[in-house]
Amino acid sequence: MLLSLAIFGMLVGLMIGRLTAPEERVLEQVEVVQGGLDLWFNEEPQLHGENVEGTVAVVFQAEGKAARGQLMLQDKPVGWRLQKSEKGLLLTLVAARPLRGEWAGAQEAGRWRVQVRLHE
Repeated sequence: MLLSLAIFGMLVGLMIGRLTAPEERVLEQVEVVQGGLDLWFNEEPQLHGENVEGTVAVVFQAEGKAARGQLMLQDKPVGWRLQKSEKGLLLTLVAARPLRGEWAGAQEAGRWRVQVRLHE
């Protein structure tokens, strides 16, 4: 009897913990747009970005798949790469010339969009 009460209590505790746990932040989509990228998340991610020696790097505290691609900025190619790191997802944007980036996020249509815009 005591064992069954202990098991029941443990199961109830696990269910309550699951219901109150925050939803995991997940990168759902990456869109190449004019002048940068739009990244779509299910929830607002914490992020930290820097412009380092002509490269733009942004770390998102979220889960997602690695990806890479290319976009055009003033008719010149810019390579981008999204990879998993210790602190989350790392987005790097690199070109043959120095880049500067700006980023901003906003909720839209029940999802969270982070816009990364580039300029030379």
